[in-house]
Amino acid sequence: MSKTIEITVLPNGQTKVETKGFVGTECRQASQFIEKALGQQTDEVLKAEFHQSASRQQSVQEGG
Repeated sequence: MSKTIEITVLPNGQTKVETKGFVGTECRQASQFIEKALGQQTDEVLKAEFHQSASRQQSVQEGG
C-alpha cells in the first residue's frame, strides 16, 4: 500500500488529516509538519495500523 496523507477541509473550516499506508508511530512523524501548519489539534483518532509494528506489516506484505 502506498503512503499518503489526506487533508480534508470541512464546510465549517475544520480540517481533518488522515494518514494511509503508515504503520506504528511513523504516521505521526509523517503528518507532524502538516498538523503544526494547520494549528492546534483538537482530536486524535488512532487506527489499528498505529498499533502494528513495522516488522509485522512487512511479513504481511511478503505473504506471511
